[in-house]
Amino acid sequence: MEENENSFKSVTVTKNRNNSFSKSVLLPFISGVLGASLVVGTCFCVPGFREVIFDSGEVQEQKTSQSTVQNTNSMQVNAQAISLQGYSETSMGVAEKVLPSIVGIQIEYSVNSFFGTSTQTATGSGIIISEDGYILTNNHVVSGTSNSSYYEITGATSVKVTLYNDETVYDAELVGKDDETDLAVIKINKNGLKKAELGDSDSVKVGEFAMAVGCPLGLNTTATSGIISAVNRTVNTSDGGKYVAIQTDAAINSGNSGGALVNSQGQVIGINTLKLAGTGIEGIGFAIPINSTTDVVSQLIEHKKVIRPYIGIEGIELDESKAKQYKLPEGVYISKINDFSAAQKAGLKVGDVITEVEGKKVKSVDEINEIKETHKIGDEIKIKVTRDNKEMEVKLKLEEQP
Repeated sequence: MEENENSFKSVTVTKNRNNSFSKSVLLPFISGVLGASLVVGTCFCVPGFREVIFDSGEVQEQKTSQSTVQNTNSMQVNAQAISLQGYSETSMGVAEKVLPSIVGIQIEYSVNSFFGTSTQTATGSGIIISEDGYILTNNHVVSGTSNSSYYEITGATSVKVTLYNDETVYDAELVGKDDETDLAVIKINKNGLKKAELGDSDSVKVGEFAMAVGCPLGLNTTATSGIISAVNRTVNTSDGGKYVAIQTDAAINSGNSGGALVNSQGQVIGINTLKLAGTGIEGIGFAIPINSTTDVVSQLIEHKKVIRPYIGIEGIELDESKAKQYKLPEGVYISKINDFSAAQKAGLKVGDVITEVEGKKVKSVDEINEIKETHKIGDEIKIKVTRDNKEMEVKLKLEEQP
């Protein structure tokens, strides 16, 4: 009622100024105000009316809140539009930076079959890694040797390279190749090339931007974009190869092999190598992490091959069920020892079961190789074996793989 009294007082002031106005207009007005005040006061005392009034206030607050959400959504849409523009600019910047470092590769093979000898061609991609013409690619791009009961494909008889915005076709020589990592280095006789900037594949995160650049189906300097789908993905190939790869949904097609997988800074983080194909499969490609290629590349350039430590055994993996079946410990059963190998010189025998290498338990040939690859030729490693139900330790000096 304090508000009403204030209103009444203000009216009173006005009343003193004009009596006729007070009688004809002000008095009815005051009566209406007082009546409304009583009604409002009564309503506030009745719970039902009170709830209605307060609820209407909450509805108003909800409307205000909804309006705020709508404004926020509008701001998010605008932010997305800005983000898309930024994404587009990123893609253009990356492509502009990396395309001059990507080459197209054309290969000719000789195919011998029942019908005689013919020449076939194939295409691939490569990455310039030096200004004086060294190019990194996949071994399967430039090797291609294959045998079957119907035909034989020899190694590449001709390797040619095309550069970005250059119609000249350059002859390339094979510097070195490595079947195990599926990497190869070729070289053209040209200086002043733009070498690619290499990134750090160990720092790659799932979900980050990725661009695949290469020459799919012979379409030179083609760029496709996507994200990093997975890292450290183990991939087994149909020919027995095994890779720890970066997975991406950036489109990779035939001819992309040897091309670059690039991050948002235009740095090469992988060598596009594999893809899954078939009904119901889409957007699953794999790249060899660039960090794993540096030592291989330097060895290919220096030695024309990769020099690896060598044990010289063939083995059968004994899992828990097989070990129980044959009453042997879990590990790797030695089924063959190569002549004049490090294993033979160390005294290992067929029938031994390798259970530990350098103090680490092993249950597969891959685990033995992983430990071996952390050592150099000439290093001595300790191998624990079980022979005739007795454990023994053998010291083996790693040699160069023949």
